[in-house]
This record gives sequence, structure tokens and C-alpha cells, in this order.
Amino acid sequence: MATTFSEDRAIYLQMADRLCDMIIDGTYSENNRIPSVREYSVSLGVNTNTAVKTYEYLSRLEIIYNRRGMGYYVAQGAKDKIVSSRRAEFMEKTLPAMFKEMSLLGISIESVVEQYNQNLAV
Repeated sequence: MATTFSEDRAIYLQMADRLCDMIIDGTYSENNRIPSVREYSVSLGVNTNTAVKTYEYLSRLEIIYNRRGMGYYVAQGAKDKIVSSRRAEFMEKTLPAMFKEMSLLGISIESVVEQYNQNLAV
């Protein structure tokens, strides 16, 4: 069964995000093997070339590395690198856009904090 991808971002980047999510949540830990390119492409129902592009991208970012003949592994420090990068992006891009939307809609920071706390309680 093919996975659904959004149309606003390249599929290989969405696939990279999914692998990074699994590294952050501990599904794949440092120096442990991740699925082969073929396994990953089949599991998501995408072309193998797209998975190759994903793995090359993550390799360039030093999130994963290839052991010749053995497959791809999570690089040392990958989780910290991903979290640091995502936090920076959140602070520089997501929050400013959110604050602008809050201002336009008249949403107070207090109501956001209240909603945040409600979501934590769930």
C-alpha cells in the first residue's frame, strides 16, 4: 500500500523527514542499521530512485552513513543534529509565521498557552 505524500514538498524530503522522525523517537539509534534503500522504497510504495535520493541527501547531511556491502546506518550524533536543525527552523520560520497569523486573527499568547497545556494533558 502506497503512502500518501503532500504535494507542497518533494517526496524524497518527506521521506527524509520520516526517517529523521524515527531517529528522534528512537526507532533507529546511533550506529544501528536502517532499512535498505529497496526495503524503504517498497514500504512506502515509491520508486527506488526516490529512496536513493533520500539516502544520498541524509548522507550529505551526515545523518546516516553507508557501510559498503552492509547498508546504511545512523551516524553518531544524528539525533542531536536533527533536533538542533529542526529547533532552529521552528524558531526562524514557523514561529514568526504563527505570530503573524495570531496577530491577524486576534489570538492572544495566553489562549495559545492554555491550548498548549490542554494538549499536554491529553
